[in-house]
Amino acid sequence: MIEYDFIIIGTGAAGLSAALHAAEHGRVAVLSKGAADDSNSSWAQGGIACVQSEEDSIEQHVNDTLVAGAGLCKEGVVRAIVTDGPARIAELVKWGVHFDQREATDGHLEFDLTREGGHTRRRVLHSADATGRELTGKLIAAVRAHPRIEVLEHHFAIDLVTTAKLGFVSEERVVGLYVLDEKSGEVETFRSDRVILATGGCGRVYLYTTNPQIATGDGVAMAWRAGATVSNMEFIQFHPTCLYHPQKRSFLITEAMRGEGARLVDKDGNEFMQKHDPRGSLAPRDVVARAIDHEIKRTGGPCVYLDISHKPADFIIAHFPNIHRACLEVDIDITRQPIPVVPAAHYQCGGVLTDVNGATSIRGLAAVGEVGCTGLHGANRLASNSLLECLVVSKRAVDFILQKLPVGKPHTQSYDIPAWKHGDAQDLDELVVIYHNWDEIRRLMWDYVSIVRTNKRLQRAAARLRNLKREMQEFYWNFRVTSEVLELRNLVETASLIVDCAVRRQESRGLHYTLDYPATENAKPPSDTLLRRY
Repeated sequence: MIEYDFIIIGTGAAGLSAALHAAEHGRVAVLSKGAADDSNSSWAQGGIACVQSEEDSIEQHVNDTLVAGAGLCKEGVVRAIVTDGPARIAELVKWGVHFDQREATDGHLEFDLTREGGHTRRRVLHSADATGRELTGKLIAAVRAHPRIEVLEHHFAIDLVTTAKLGFVSEERVVGLYVLDEKSGEVETFRSDRVILATGGCGRVYLYTTNPQIATGDGVAMAWRAGATVSNMEFIQFHPTCLYHPQKRSFLITEAMRGEGARLVDKDGNEFMQKHDPRGSLAPRDVVARAIDHEIKRTGGPCVYLDISHKPADFIIAHFPNIHRACLEVDIDITRQPIPVVPAAHYQCGGVLTDVNGATSIRGLAAVGEVGCTGLHGANRLASNSLLECLVVSKRAVDFILQKLPVGKPHTQSYDIPAWKHGDAQDLDELVVIYHNWDEIRRLMWDYVSIVRTNKRLQRAAARLRNLKREMQEFYWNFRVTSEVLELRNLVETASLIVDCAVRRQESRGLHYTLDYPATENAKPPSDTLLRRY
């Protein structure tokens, strides 16, 4: 067994910041199933929402978050995370992260804050339109330089090991995990009393997504198999504006562009958002995504358009240099032409149920960032609150886990985790079946479980997913594990959790909109959708 004081799975903003905090107290292993810089966080364009201006307040940020969350946010959690935000921003600056600044009226420099949909104030800190790249780049450098942190790239976490799995009937807690070393093909056993899931989301469950290839719901699936409670997986946020072009299927057009005056228009150049919401193009994401979906279906066109060409060219290029460059690569000049856009799966608001400290229902196991469901986002995430949650909850998770399980003190008996056994498994030579099933899952989720749902569509998805799960189990037990097999296993599990939660919510709320129950249920207090395995 390989032992560490902390094992952190994931190298996005949540995992990297957790590693830096944990390293102050012990040895840390950070696992990444790909390269360390391949994460959802590194793709983030918009920025981090945080109160930084005298014209803003904690109360206003809290209220904007509650309004966007459609009645399901946990107000105490929202207040705690928003209040902790400024300290975490100061910490990022100390670690070398650069945010754009401007000269104030009195001549001193201040953060150049922007505004996004659902926000009533300018409070989004950014680094041009590549905030995630700036943030994760600086955090990765700090993590690699730390003597107590070991970054293990191309190490795919397979499953968590708990006391229950080892046959102990005492309090259930995590004691380690099995990890595939993708380079050697061998499965290693890792031992730790403190495991932090920071694996990001599940956007690749859908045919169209703004997420990178790695976003296959691994953390939620692992935690579910280990017995952790999962909550609100029906709330999948579809970003309204993903570039519609065959050469750049996953390229996001940041919401900050609408915050700076870009307008959503149809093929004839007519604005349409005012017909759907008085806030127009700055309405929350769920409203905008449904409006675009409605316009596409109404007109029969393949997309709508985002137009910022009425702004000065210098302004556009200065604020959105990466989007300008990427669009030019496919012959779209955003200073003169509207951008073709469609909604795409972007963010999971549900996940492994945690408190504000990232603590799950399994002792010693934390879930931070997109993989966790703290109650911050409710039924719909307010733009740019995600990176804020990553930073705040990762710090709180390390502090809380140390309070319950201090490093250096014996907490339980010594656990001997059995080595992984391949048995008679053979090498997988039928990759075509894996790829076919992967495509089928993503297409059925897009067709049946996307922006607008019905009971009939959900039932069809559930029936096919049950069959796919059986097929996947045969692959898992009869073949030697590979990253392709593990990702498909997690995709099927996560897709099934989304469908199960969607079936249980018999109302339309936030990101979950169903034609069978179009009204939001007001007769009783809104409740979370909880799934418990045992």
